[in-house]
Amino acid sequence: MLAPRGLAAPAFDCQSCGACCSYSAEWPRFSTEDDAQLDRIPARYVATNESGMRCEGVRCSALTGEVGKATACGIYDVRPDVCRACMPGDDDCLMARRAYGLPTTS
Repeated sequence: MLAPRGLAAPAFDCQSCGACCSYSAEWPRFSTEDDAQLDRIPARYVATNESGMRCEGVRCSALTGEVGKATACGIYDVRPDVCRACMPGDDDCLMARRAYGLPTTS
């Protein structure tokens, strides 16, 4: 998300949020990863149809902790491209934060 000229973009700490990883079972879908990238993700975190990350409800199975308090990604170094694309304060981030009633401005 780009801020208007002269204004800083909101700063959010992903490790105290996790909303994007708990927003939708449809969100963590594989689309641009190559086979080598996908092979690095532990099978226990991959959906049975191999279309994306396995979710428990709407929450990615690789997410640990409590949304809005303290979270971490269990596969951060090998997370899929869709996870890498969601940036703190971008439209997807803010949409997920709103769904959890978390502040959308810093």
